[in-house]
Amino acid sequence: MKFKTPQTLQQIAKLINAPFIGDANFEISGINEIHVVEKGDIVFVDHPKYYEKALKSSATTILINKEVPCPEGKSLLISEDPFRDFNKISNFFNPFVASKEAISSSAIIGKGTVVQPNVFIGNNVVIGENCYLHPNVTIYDATVIGDNVTIHANTVLGADAFYYKKRSEGFDKLLSVGRVVLQDNVDLGASCTIDRGVTGDTTIGAGTKIDNQVHVGHDTVIGKKCLIASQTGIAGCVVIEDEVVIWGQVGTTSGITIGKGAVILGQTGVTKSVPGGKSYFGTPISESREKLKEMAEIKRFLKGRKIT
Repeated sequence: MKFKTPQTLQQIAKLINAPFIGDANFEISGINEIHVVEKGDIVFVDHPKYYEKALKSSATTILINKEVPCPEGKSLLISEDPFRDFNKISNFFNPFVASKEAISSSAIIGKGTVVQPNVFIGNNVVIGENCYLHPNVTIYDATVIGDNVTIHANTVLGADAFYYKKRSEGFDKLLSVGRVVLQDNVDLGASCTIDRGVTGDTTIGAGTKIDNQVHVGHDTVIGKKCLIASQTGIAGCVVIEDEVVIWGQVGTTSGITIGKGAVILGQTGVTKSVPGGKSYFGTPISESREKLKEMAEIKRFLKGRKIT
């Protein structure tokens, strides 16, 4: 998430009541998670295991829970609780604004777009031309939808990320201030759920078609001309490259990449990144031919085994 106007290190430090290391006028342009940070961004880290990754990332301000040597050209914000203060910054620059109407007056809806009864369209949503939004579709704030998009009944775009920190008193939620972006010629089936990014975008590429009852987690990027069948669950921060086919009841772990043109057969558990151009099956995932050979060998072994 980028700020509307750049802030200084001192201004952010004052906001969260934290000491800092660096020039008081050091410029900060936004706040983002580690996988989408750019120069000018704040990133947070609260575990020594990830200190080095955060300090060496593209982020130029690190919100951290321990004073460490500051890399050249960067700044530090020292916080007792970076998770809490990351939320505080996110909420200050992008607070929740309740809607007072079914279709927000700030929404932009293109020529030829059809909005059926009981559709909710939130603040600052942008919808392109010649789209079809069927009954009971819910589109949260700041969602961007291209041209020639069809969204079937009961689909929800922009719900919060499933992202929590465990504390002694329960679970603390990381606020979601990102967006959902659907490019041109996307079709979404009925009762799909596409979560918004935490600070970035959850993106579905041009020409991709998604069946009924599919879930897409926060900050996932789905490429162009993909096919995804019913009851698939895609975790957060997944990259699905162009022209991937995913059949029904597939599940993925977070933070993986599925390469261009891969085919994931039904009921597969995608537990790791896989190269493109091949077919995959099973849990743990393997190339489909290898997995079928393994299954045949196991069956042969069990059949020939003497049972006493």
